[in-house]
Amino acid sequence: SAMRFEFLADRPESIDLVSRWYFEEWGRLNPKTSVEAIAKKISQSLNRDKPPLLLLAVDDGNVVGTAELKYREMDIYPDKEHWFGGLFVPPQCRGSGIGSKLIERISLLAEEFGIKKLYLQTERLDGGLYASHGWQPLDKVNYKGTNVLVMQKHIDT
Repeated sequence: SAMRFEFLADRPESIDLVSRWYFEEWGRLNPKTSVEAIAKKISQSLNRDKPPLLLLAVDDGNVVGTAELKYREMDIYPDKEHWFGGLFVPPQCRGSGIGSKLIERISLLAEEFGIKKLYLQTERLDGGLYASHGWQPLDKVNYKGTNVLVMQKHIDT
């Protein structure tokens, strides 16, 4: 079946699943966090027409990936407004291009909203998948105890 995209706003029952994914993937970085705290945070991303929003990749009724269009993600960059983040595809669904499709779809939404520039942070210091999608390295920083590469992408409008 064809994969489709749905806003978390239209599928709020997926908050629990996504919160658990995020906790398992990134929760270890923050001893103060919990699945509940993450759920509370992503419950603020139930928009469809502006950031912050969370997008789900859905295949045959199952959620197979997620990504976010965020607002002011890194407090050390108060001037940088719009961020791509939260890209996660569960291990059993990797390798079939879901991550790439989510990256493209969020960029398209940003363009629809009139956003000119998107930023992201990644632990992949070589830029990983993002480099092949036109993201440029901007800065390497240690943010909250983790070395990350900050990247930017100009959205063609």
